[in-house]
Amino acid sequence: MGIFDFLTGEFIDVIHWTDDTRDTMVWRFERHGHEIKYGAKLTVREGQAAVFVHEGQLADVFTPGLYMLETNNMPVMTTLQHWDHGFKSPFKSEIYYVSTTRFTNLKWGTKNPIMLRDPEFGPTRIRAFGTYTVRVTDPGLFLQEIVGTDGEFTMDEISYQIRNIIVQEFSRAIASSGIPVLDMAANTADLGKLVAGAISQTVAGYGLSIPELYIENISLPPAVEKALDKRTSMGLAGDLGAYTQYSAAEAMTDAASNPAGGGMGAGLGMGMGMAMAQQMAQQNAGQPGPWGARPAQAQHTPPPPPPAEHVWHIAENGETRGPYSRAAMGRMASAGELTRQTQVWTAGQDGWMPAGDVTELAQLFTVLPPPPPPA
Repeated sequence: MGIFDFLTGEFIDVIHWTDDTRDTMVWRFERHGHEIKYGAKLTVREGQAAVFVHEGQLADVFTPGLYMLETNNMPVMTTLQHWDHGFKSPFKSEIYYVSTTRFTNLKWGTKNPIMLRDPEFGPTRIRAFGTYTVRVTDPGLFLQEIVGTDGEFTMDEISYQIRNIIVQEFSRAIASSGIPVLDMAANTADLGKLVAGAISQTVAGYGLSIPELYIENISLPPAVEKALDKRTSMGLAGDLGAYTQYSAAEAMTDAASNPAGGGMGAGLGMGMGMAMAQQMAQQNAGQPGPWGARPAQAQHTPPPPPPAEHVWHIAENGETRGPYSRAAMGRMASAGELTRQTQVWTAGQDGWMPAGDVTELAQLFTVLPPPPPPA
């Protein structure tokens, strides 16, 4: 530095910082020998804070406003060292400007899938990404824990660490939430607030806060998404037959649009088309045509219904018993409980009749065989 620059620095008594980079978090005010004149004017604008470091120790933090660097408005600094000259000579200190505005549109995402147990799909993996904002809430603590003596500290130097914290807390929150994967899209706002609250407890130790955290997308692995798309297609098709026809039509379209397939693709498409036509013909069999006529092969005569089995009632000694099936009547005839003279009645019969006069029951009575031939 030349003598002119040195003399110019001795007479400059205005300390301020204007930033147009939009990613600088901390900037150190540079002076020759770090000498600041007594009575210099310190300008701290809105969205800024000025941190004084004297002989390696944090001296004071100035919020937005205009300050005269004199003994009466720097009580912390005067306790660090006794000044022999009434604090009239230049003193050596460092001034760090810290941006307290929000740094927005910062990206985060999961590099590796997160394992969780879904109530519907079972063990599965998901990925997620989104944006977040960060701001400095404690400039002194941020300078001590993160910045150190870096003369120009940008957001890129800490964003990787914050992303790791976000992914860690997001994994823990999403795995313990119990929300099904299919319902996570409807709960991203609540999940974002939950994760931001958990992250704030960690980054507060750095002098930072996470005012906002947004989850833009939660996705499944490609194989699971493909299976889910098939399941959705089946639901839209309505039934398996319609879905089969839809799949066959799609395959025919793909085969026709693939010139590299040659005759094999054409044969495959023809075979699938014939199978689909046969299936549709079978499904449409028996349905009336456009003029009300039915196909010849669909005009089948239904078989007659099986005859209804008769049941019988028995009248003895002024009382009735039953109903009995024909098999039960046969057992009673074999046991001698039913004779030809027993009065019986069944539905459709004109009054009570002897069992021997009823054609269906007359066959139940055993006819005695003729005597055996002589020996």
